[in-house]
Amino acid sequence: MHPDHALLVKYSKPGPRYTSYPPAPHFAEDFGIGQWRQEIIESQDASRPISLYVHIPFCDTLCFYCGCNMVATQKYEKAQEYLKYLKREIDAVAALTSSSRRVVQLHWGGGTPTFLKAAEIRDLASHIRSRFNFDPQAEVSVEVDPRGLLREQVDALRESGFNRASIGVQDLNEQVQKAVNRIQPLSLIQEVYGWFRQSNFQSINMDLMVGLPHQTLETYKATLKEITAMAPDRLAVFGYAHVPWMKKHQKLIVQSDLPNFETRMALQEYILETLEGKGYVHVGMDHFATPEDEIVKAQRSKTLWRNFQGYTTHRNADIYGFGASSISQTNDVYAQNEKRPTGYQQMIGEKELATVKGYRMTTDDKLRRDVIIELMCDLVVNKQGIGTRWKIDFDDYFAKSLELLKPLVADGLVEADANEIRVTTLGRLFLRNIAMCFDAYLNAEKPKTAGQETPRYSMTA
Repeated sequence: MHPDHALLVKYSKPGPRYTSYPPAPHFAEDFGIGQWRQEIIESQDASRPISLYVHIPFCDTLCFYCGCNMVATQKYEKAQEYLKYLKREIDAVAALTSSSRRVVQLHWGGGTPTFLKAAEIRDLASHIRSRFNFDPQAEVSVEVDPRGLLREQVDALRESGFNRASIGVQDLNEQVQKAVNRIQPLSLIQEVYGWFRQSNFQSINMDLMVGLPHQTLETYKATLKEITAMAPDRLAVFGYAHVPWMKKHQKLIVQSDLPNFETRMALQEYILETLEGKGYVHVGMDHFATPEDEIVKAQRSKTLWRNFQGYTTHRNADIYGFGASSISQTNDVYAQNEKRPTGYQQMIGEKELATVKGYRMTTDDKLRRDVIIELMCDLVVNKQGIGTRWKIDFDDYFAKSLELLKPLVADGLVEADANEIRVTTLGRLFLRNIAMCFDAYLNAEKPKTAGQETPRYSMTA
């Protein structure tokens, strides 16, 4: 089922992506290093696995669209210096972590993790494995910039246990690439993709983007034709969020070059139709995968989860994030590091940890998080299951949310009865809008605490 254009217009509004609940703007500065250290100590539970995230903030060049926490530099010694502090943070957290707990996931993000040379890739990966107890079947993934990538780096990743890769493509059109300062011809993408296939990576994702300057339906058809011909296991098709008030370098993009709303909607419709026609499953949000992929299997078995890396196949893992801006998460707490690499290094040098803000969840937060996760991952909420787990009458507790949901039911995005709330096939395009109905902060204007940001969100479509 494909969306009516009027629905896309109707439900295009600012909203969280729900990589956490409450969303990150609600983190506050009254949660710092002491609180995070104590939380690590008190949350050691042998039954809960661990997911590790490592942030490498460096890039060779600045992509004008980028919304990540990154530093563009040609000085490799900056990365070498950063790695010294990164290892210190890893050591500090590992010392507080029970060796009986297994790491089931490791992800390197950025910036550009493949900014690191082969020797540093091997060294950092070895250091992490020496400090934590890895499950033999752990998912170990890395984000890749194909520009400047060498085969020896791919070999270093594979030999270090990496088995999943996400290749940043965005768009193959030369005019679009020039407008966002990211030149990478199709031949380069094909070569790099081939290296990862030859190295027997279990899953390869490609990141694409819609809403970039000069994109048209015709140019994007050409991009999607070439990408699907390579048959990646997953595709993440993100909508470009033009937020120059947050990311100053986005002012380098000429706003009048951005596709208008009608073109963006046409692109969204074409992507959905094309990828489903090629056999990809629309997992939800911006994510598509082959029916055999682990992320699809996890959705079917209701073990899919959503966190700061997007969709993940492990539902009950604590996340330990390392590096500038990284976010950690236990069942009760979120904790975020200092964003600036220089500030991060100074804090690690002085205190071994770099937490600058965080949040301790209330019972209501955890309850609503459960509902939002079930909506966004399972695509169904079992009212009785939630009610039994949390000792509530679902319809009474969420009376306001159910009222907010009624227009979405009328528009065919959701089906609701006495037992369940079900996201329809059409509703997968509007998961953020559906989840927003259960967001107490968004709908009740809960007062901020000291140090919290004023939330400003990207558009849902």
